[in-house]
Amino acid sequence: MKTLYLPQIKIGAFLSHLTNMGIVYAPHKKGDASFTFETVKSMKDVILDYPRTLNSIKKYFLPPKEQLMSFSMEDYSITQNELYKSEIIFFGVHSYDMQAVMKLDYNFSQGNPERNYLSRRENSTFIGISFTPDEYHFSRSVGITVEETDGFDLFLDRTNDGYNVTVLTDRGADLVNNQSYFMETATCEIPNQQFHNKIKYNYNRLPEVFDQVWNSPVWDQVAAKCVGCGTCNLVCPTCYCFNVDDEVDLDLKNGSRQRTWDGCMLNNFAAVAGGENFRKSLAERQRHRIYRKFKYITDVTGEPWCVGCGRCTAYCTADISIVDIVNRLSEEYEQNHLQKQSPHILHEFE
Repeated sequence: MKTLYLPQIKIGAFLSHLTNMGIVYAPHKKGDASFTFETVKSMKDVILDYPRTLNSIKKYFLPPKEQLMSFSMEDYSITQNELYKSEIIFFGVHSYDMQAVMKLDYNFSQGNPERNYLSRRENSTFIGISFTPDEYHFSRSVGITVEETDGFDLFLDRTNDGYNVTVLTDRGADLVNNQSYFMETATCEIPNQQFHNKIKYNYNRLPEVFDQVWNSPVWDQVAAKCVGCGTCNLVCPTCYCFNVDDEVDLDLKNGSRQRTWDGCMLNNFAAVAGGENFRKSLAERQRHRIYRKFKYITDVTGEPWCVGCGRCTAYCTADISIVDIVNRLSEEYEQNHLQKQSPHILHEFE
């Protein structure tokens, strides 16, 4: 592993070099205040100083809607869709989004590995970049620092007038080899980034908290504000639920199977035949969403399935904060724990 220095004025040249090596996706401005990953066509459209994108790069591996296969109603044949594969480079990815992709890798490789997702993940190169936490970021609270490099091939740390570029893999070395605009020595100190948004407890303790708060009044209190729009599911980089529908052509001869994103906050998500719904209320759906991030998968992997990007809070139409929910639950757990301990503490002084 080595570190090089890339002057700010050479970023455009480096991006131009990358476009000769594959399809490059990088952050672009969308509207007045939003950002999104798009194909790089012009260097001037790339924005590297951004807080977060509307959607993560998940959309390139798990599209919002895709056709899985086509079928014939006449001879009952099935044809799987061929996936277009090419060299893809993701430029300017934040550490929490990289960690989210790695969590999705886990989800889609367990049990029956998911062909489409894993095929799209092949031939992908990731170039990370540091960021300045805003009022919504809390990735450090879930164990992901600004400078987390796991999963990246290259990582760019911002300095006053350029970037320290850490080469992390052989693929990363291929991208920078023989490029004259890189200096061999990193010369500038990296500023320490402070997080303003924090979860009260260390994330290792949260499964213990969630063991005790299933019946908490917090769920109803949060649901009183929630409108059940599902925005939090759509923007979450680790949500991966989907719905599958078969669509038959009007001539009744052919059809196709479609997969679309779904979300546990939507009213019909847990609905089944006969009009039953396993999670009718918004409180139940909010509880399920939060437990999926901090309890269910965490009990198996030892890691929270929330990466602290802050999207669900930043884009919530009802101004609901996931950090606030977790902190309120932690405070309730703490108070209940102290109440249970107080009789023993008093007995010691008798």
